[in-house]
Amino acid sequence: MLTGFFLKLKQAKLPVSIKEYLTLLEAMHKKVIGPSIDEFYYLARAALVKDEANFDKFDRVFAEHFKGVESLLGTEVDIPLEWLLKQAELNLTPEEKAMVEALGGWDRLMEEFKKRLEEQKGRHQGGNKWIGTGGTSPYGAYGYNPEGIRIGQESSRNRSAVKVWDQREYRNLDGDVELGTRNIKVALRRLRKFAREGAPEELDLETTIDRTARNAGWLDLAMRPERHNAVKVLLFLDIGGSMDDHVKLCEELFSAAKTEFKHLEYFYFHNCLYDFVWKDNRRRHAERTRTADIMHKYGHDYKVIFVGDATMSPYEILQPGGSIEYHNEEAGAVWLRRLLEVYPKAVWLNPEPEQVWPYRQSIAIIREIFGGRMYATTLAGLEQAMRSLSK
Repeated sequence: MLTGFFLKLKQAKLPVSIKEYLTLLEAMHKKVIGPSIDEFYYLARAALVKDEANFDKFDRVFAEHFKGVESLLGTEVDIPLEWLLKQAELNLTPEEKAMVEALGGWDRLMEEFKKRLEEQKGRHQGGNKWIGTGGTSPYGAYGYNPEGIRIGQESSRNRSAVKVWDQREYRNLDGDVELGTRNIKVALRRLRKFAREGAPEELDLETTIDRTARNAGWLDLAMRPERHNAVKVLLFLDIGGSMDDHVKLCEELFSAAKTEFKHLEYFYFHNCLYDFVWKDNRRRHAERTRTADIMHKYGHDYKVIFVGDATMSPYEILQPGGSIEYHNEEAGAVWLRRLLEVYPKAVWLNPEPEQVWPYRQSIAIIREIFGGRMYATTLAGLEQAMRSLSK
């Protein structure tokens, strides 16, 4: 099993060596860890991964190779009752789901949540009132309600939660992904404005030949600044939640953008833009950049590209306090419109198929805010977006 894991890491182009693999085997032989898959994960990552930028690749290979493994070395593990109960997810037909009514708006939802926290005394499974698992209650995990608060659930299922009462960790996108196709780069090249700026570091061959010929054959070198794309881009990347389905596509786009644009600044956000963004997902709670500071720091000549599926509760865009992670004093729509006033050349790239856009209320709202400038993350969509930014 471990040899196969090591080979998969090599196939994923992680820079792991035999020496590091032997170090991992030695640590396991000396029983540095117990028979826990969680402990093995941290030991393997510490032994095999030398650069934090490769954590995401390592995590994906680890999840694929050890899927379903709960322990190592055949040690039996007692599975807590909660783990079994949470698998009893409620399966409703479309007709039954249509019968489940929303609780009655944002204020009512939050008011009822507070009351039930005070009243409930223990764990609850199923049903339509208490905070628990399964069932049709607006509060809890692994059930169904079109407008609820998700608590204690590993990932999104119906993507309609108004709040998520769990701290979640997001990973940085890998900016060094090797593209399987050059299509994205070709599409981004439509947004070009070449210029020669800076120190003369590049040989100007034509001028050198001309000067040398005019100088009776004595070599006269001519240098010039390097020619590069002078377009300036602000890239905002939605990360985490429903965007986990689109990590590979976003990494390809991110990698291509880093190659094509010399003047590129990027920031992460979750679902909707609010009063702060961040550069490093591992430190997003400690190192934040105020959105207002971005608008003051970068000039009006920057082009803005948002990348996100725009799939969220409408409250996250329109309601103060609508963010699923903290209480934002101003609605996301306010910040989006404020940014567009400073940077009128802006587009939104959506990795979700265009066929589902009419069925997502939040997508319609974002499209309206951007004046219809939302494009699919396809070759045709990228070309349309670049033409829009070039006008």
